Amino acid sequence: MIRYTIKGVDFVKKNEIRILTPTAMLGYGFPEKWFNKGLEMEPDVIAVDSGSTDSGPHKLGLGDMTCSRDAYYRDISKLLKAVYDKKIPLFISSAGGAGTNEQVDTFLHIIKEISKKNDYHFNIAAIYSEIDKDFVKGKLQNNKIKPCGLVDELTEEEIDLATTIVAQMGVEPYVKILEEKKDIDIIISGRTYDPVPIAAMGIKNNFDPGLCWHLGKIMECGALCAEPAGKVIFGILKKDHFKLVPLNPDNKCTESSVAAHTLYEKSHPYILRGPGGVTDLTETTFSQLDERTVKVKGSKFIPDEKYTIKLEGAKKIGFRSIFVAGMRDPIAIKNIDEIIDHVKKDVEENFDDIPRKDYKMIFHLYGKNGVMGEHEFQKDFVPLELGIILEVLAPEQELSEAICSRARTELLHAPYEGRIATAGNIALPFTPLEINLGHVCSFNVYHLMEIDDPISLFPIKYLEV
Repeated sequence: MIRYTIKGVDFVKKNEIRILTPTAMLGYGFPEKWFNKGLEMEPDVIAVDSGSTDSGPHKLGLGDMTCSRDAYYRDISKLLKAVYDKKIPLFISSAGGAGTNEQVDTFLHIIKEISKKNDYHFNIAAIYSEIDKDFVKGKLQNNKIKPCGLVDELTEEEIDLATTIVAQMGVEPYVKILEEKKDIDIIISGRTYDPVPIAAMGIKNNFDPGLCWHLGKIMECGALCAEPAGKVIFGILKKDHFKLVPLNPDNKCTESSVAAHTLYEKSHPYILRGPGGVTDLTETTFSQLDERTVKVKGSKFIPDEKYTIKLEGAKKIGFRSIFVAGMRDPIAIKNIDEIIDHVKKDVEENFDDIPRKDYKMIFHLYGKNGVMGEHEFQKDFVPLELGIILEVLAPEQELSEAICSRARTELLHAPYEGRIATAGNIALPFTPLEINLGHVCSFNVYHLMEIDDPISLFPIKYLEV
């Protein structure tokens, strides 16, 4: 039996923790019908992730959020109603996408607005994840930082260039809150290892950490593990296994769909690395309980000898402009490589006062190799039409736009072998013809840092609204 307390009331559950996840990413929306069905199944916690590096470095480099404030407001409004009406705690991780301190505070402001409007009252814990640059430099000097994957060694110069550095917290700050505050309603955290909000209550209550982490790995993507992929999912954690079922009756979890999603975003099929250790899936089994429910068991957690967390940071590297065009002439399409070479040469000649290393021109030829680029293996495929995007990166927005404009006009009228008409080579669907996209950012901190205390780097603030 497990005894724990929510809102000052003791509860006893028979060796299980029930978790409701409404969507793979807060701000993407979720169907209230199936979310409400999940509420009827008496979850112990509503847990949802809000972060990712998938959409690029600009969230860290510029402080942007993954979704609009209005999108977050809509989703959080639905969640707060459930927290208030059903007395179910809510865990939200990686606020705003990057999990910066400002994005955590933005989520707190949204909660305050909604609570004031609806006369809600909540006890909230906010966890912050930005890391002081001097602290990072100290760790670097003591050889406590190493690359995470195929990235360069970190330098003090790159630390200074990063606009913000966050670290992916592990489960420990969540567990600390659950141990200190028996009446907590909401936890909002900065950058967090994605499975944490789902794994936290299980780990706090001494469930098998391997099962907790594996369950978190799958559920943080909502019902993406179902066939067809859905949004709302329900997980039941037991002492020696867990069960998964999507809430939309048109979706179903199968052995193959859950096993396949276990491979999602992993560098190794059986090993899932995270703060403080690895989840070993070598002996994991997947069993079909009914048409829509899968049982998972055998996952193990192996602690690391040295606790590490992943640092994430981004820097500004210039400005980007693009144009978008379509090409339908089969003769031009056949000669597209020669046409592109001509355009690049023309730009270089017209901007010969600008060092070539100071700007970049990248052509994306959708229909030919726009996705795979040089790795496309169907080399001789001739498309019916091409979608052409040129992106230009330069130190100033005006220069980027000027180079983009020159390349567009030359592509529009470039000669090529076999050309019959003398009109334009491309169609341009948008005006303005050059589209300025502003600052370009690049990840420059993507490293593992060894730490002694997985809690002290992540300040916790308690508040009532």
